[in-house]
Amino acid sequence: MENAAEKRNVVLSFVQSSGTPTIGNYFGAFKNWHDMAVENDCIFGVADLHAITVRNTPADLRRRSMEMYAWLLALGLEPEKNIVFLQSHVPEHSQLAWILNCYAQFGEASRMTQFKDKSRQHADNVNVGLFTYPILMAADILLYNADQVPVGDDQRQHLELARDIAERFNGIYGETFRVPAPYIGKKGAKILSLQEPEKKMSKSDPNTKAFISLTDPDDVIAKKIKSAVTDSEATVRYAGNKPGVNNLMTLYSCCTGKDFDAIEAEFAGRGYGDFKAAVAEAVVEELRPLRNEHERIMKDKAYIEKCASEGAQKAEYLARRTLRKVMKKVGFYQV
Repeated sequence: MENAAEKRNVVLSFVQSSGTPTIGNYFGAFKNWHDMAVENDCIFGVADLHAITVRNTPADLRRRSMEMYAWLLALGLEPEKNIVFLQSHVPEHSQLAWILNCYAQFGEASRMTQFKDKSRQHADNVNVGLFTYPILMAADILLYNADQVPVGDDQRQHLELARDIAERFNGIYGETFRVPAPYIGKKGAKILSLQEPEKKMSKSDPNTKAFISLTDPDDVIAKKIKSAVTDSEATVRYAGNKPGVNNLMTLYSCCTGKDFDAIEAEFAGRGYGDFKAAVAEAVVEELRPLRNEHERIMKDKAYIEKCASEGAQKAEYLARRTLRKVMKKVGFYQV
């Protein structure tokens, strides 16, 4: 990471290796990460330990983890300037998570709404890892003395839990952990389902027309956008009763930089056919360079492994230092 005359904030962000990212992930978070890395010392991780709270086949987990790591590289998160690594390559995450389990209260963990949601979704596999998932997330954050963590609405509870655990531990043993704050940067766009625009776009949606994957070919992207839900008004304007059109306008705005007034003026007197064709073209042009770069990186396994190995070494150096401090404070005998 770069040295600077003035201390820069440490910002940490993890992404699960649970499948190919969607354009919602891209505009909601990924696209802002490059700018975030210019202004801060950044640590980016693929959260592959978190991925096993649901059942995976070993081959799929390995493939998805490598693919997600390659996406981070394709985004331009230069591993020479940032720490970019896979979580499972740094055993200190699991070690600190166990210690933090003993400083988190059962009631705190049981209040996590994601546990309740995922328990309903995976009723046949409500494992202990699913319950303690937020404690591992706290370890991810606290190991690196992160100043700030970008969090979506669905992760705010988890960051608050990490803060509570850090403050509790510090209260018992003295200043040990930096208490992280939410990262407030440029707000990412919220991209909704193309088929049910009242809900968030999700790669796990059984209807593949509802989301655009970053690996979708140009013609597939165009078909999905042309089949997107709109309404019967046939007027391109942003309004509370037009969620489908609003969603497409948001997509078009993200790709072109035009605001909603400009988009309405551009398509005044034109129907949804013209509008959808323009949105499809804009999305294709936005994603094509990223997809090509990802494909190029995926063909260079040696490069991926080199970056992952070097990233893990940098991450482990920081993580080991924090863990040793924690173990000393708790009272573990160390040599």
